[in-house]
Amino acid sequence: MKTPPFNLFQPKTIDEAISISARFVENDEKFDWIAGGTDLLPNYKWHLNTKPNVISLASIDELHHLDSTHIGAMVRLHDLANSKETHPIIKKAAASIASVLIRQSGTVGGNIALDTRCFWFNQAEEWRRSIEWCHKCDCDTSADCRVIPNQNELCVATYQADLAPTLLVLNAKIHLCGPEGSRELFLSEFFELDGIKRNILKRGEIITHLTLDEEINSWSGDYQKLSLRKSWDFPEAGVAVAWRDAAQSSDEGIELRIATTALESIPRLHNDITNEALLNKYSISEIASKLRKDVKPVNNTAFPPNYRKKMVEVLCKKALHGLKGVLP
Repeated sequence: MKTPPFNLFQPKTIDEAISISARFVENDEKFDWIAGGTDLLPNYKWHLNTKPNVISLASIDELHHLDSTHIGAMVRLHDLANSKETHPIIKKAAASIASVLIRQSGTVGGNIALDTRCFWFNQAEEWRRSIEWCHKCDCDTSADCRVIPNQNELCVATYQADLAPTLLVLNAKIHLCGPEGSRELFLSEFFELDGIKRNILKRGEIITHLTLDEEINSWSGDYQKLSLRKSWDFPEAGVAVAWRDAAQSSDEGIELRIATTALESIPRLHNDITNEALLNKYSISEIASKLRKDVKPVNNTAFPPNYRKKMVEVLCKKALHGLKGVLP
């Protein structure tokens, strides 16, 4: 299918980009942001929620900065995966995304703000029309969700991006800028449990960068994922873990964080599980079992929910292997 025509704007600075978006917001005109285009452009070719105006962030130099505690939104995934400045957990996740070709175009901001996916939604327009649309792209028909029928209040399309869980366990902050000014918040506060809205970005607002603590190198960890094939495919489940012991922190014992992706409409930190595990001195197997019971995948990706839940337990055990001998 051909990509529908749109007006392309190419600002050189953040201020110029926000000025353009503010004008669209004020005039109630529809528009999209484009970073690497590896997700947006295929969706446009399938006529998925297309807009007449697109603002490119590619020419804004200040969004490309990368060091050990600062990751610009326009940093390419290839550069993130190959930089000596990148934390090993993030590096591993970045290197696992899609293919080399996609990583050379795809960006950090685009991966964080990735649209949710569902096999009722990510199809050609003719296919979707033949089954009378779905809630996420209803073409003004008020269509019901195809995964949870007889309701059009909540979309359960799945968030299938790799970077978010690694940044969550490293306690990253996300920095936003829009017509109403700039703000920062923990990445864990950025996502919303709704497959359509996805996150708290306001109209005209963009991700500018992410920041990490100065003590980031005191944390160790791992990222493990399940996918249909080793390259190209989105994760069907992903588990990130990070830990540091008492010698590396001000706390008396080990610190542990676990986050998952590709199992719900948001990536999620599982602080209740890790707090309970450290308090009760759970084994790696017990933590993995608790995590399997805590995730809630739905039937809208390549693998069925029960299989993905079972694999979460396997992935968690693998990710926690570095704590063998530390945990019971």
